[in-house]
Amino acid sequence: MTTVNANEIALGIESFGDEDAPLVLLAGGTTMLSWPDALCERLAAGGRRVVRYDLRDSGESTAANPEAPAYTLRDLAADAAALADVLGGGPAHLAGIGVGGMVAQVALLDHPGAFSALTLVGSRAVAPGPADDDLPDHDQATMGRLFARQMPDWADRESVAEFAAAGAGILGNDPVAARAIAGRIWDRTPGTTPSVQMANQLGMVFSRLDCTPRWRERLAEIEVPTLVVHGRNDPFFPVGNGEAIAREIPGARLLVLKEASTAIPDASADEVAEAMLTLG
Repeated sequence: MTTVNANEIALGIESFGDEDAPLVLLAGGTTMLSWPDALCERLAAGGRRVVRYDLRDSGESTAANPEAPAYTLRDLAADAAALADVLGGGPAHLAGIGVGGMVAQVALLDHPGAFSALTLVGSRAVAPGPADDDLPDHDQATMGRLFARQMPDWADRESVAEFAAAGAGILGNDPVAARAIAGRIWDRTPGTTPSVQMANQLGMVFSRLDCTPRWRERLAEIEVPTLVVHGRNDPFFPVGNGEAIAREIPGARLLVLKEASTAIPDASADEVAEAMLTLG
């Protein structure tokens, strides 16, 4: 892992595969560890240079004030385009997971020349907040259980890891995997204040971003090969959100992971990687 300067900020990155191979750029949701090691390794074995990166205010990327970010969703989209340019090798295959999928959609629309393909995992086509009337919103029973929990001691690694494992169980993800990832995120977090830890562990900074103007109505402008991946059991962005994106981007392919929720299980890494590799 290292940092590179792009769009006048530092972005934390990790690379897999041959540096001369076609680039697959994985936007974190919000940290790079939202992307499983197994998937990165499988893509690299398929002849790609894989670079996963942290969004601002997470991981090794520039951190300012997660409680009052002085940047917008479109700045994050510009970060993706600038990073693809800095890394070189021509237009990149851009992938975003969760809120990183929102970044990726806007990046394709605002900077189409920077990217050759698009993968969206567990995302939706409207900004944080209420969903459009035709889109399924968060499962309220699940959200009630998730957000009713007492916050952990952010200064204690084990407390944070246990909090993440319990949350994964509520969401339908693997608690063991979530515990391990939370520990790795904690190790990379540049501080133990609640706002910084929540930006890294929960992505709370994203809910405070200016995400205007809307972009859903522009999805038909996307002309690159597109893959939409969604967990059948996702209670945060239910699968209808992924189905809508796939309908509205011309020629997009929808891959529904029948046993998945918000995370990509290691057991699905080969299936997702194979589908991504077919895009180019």
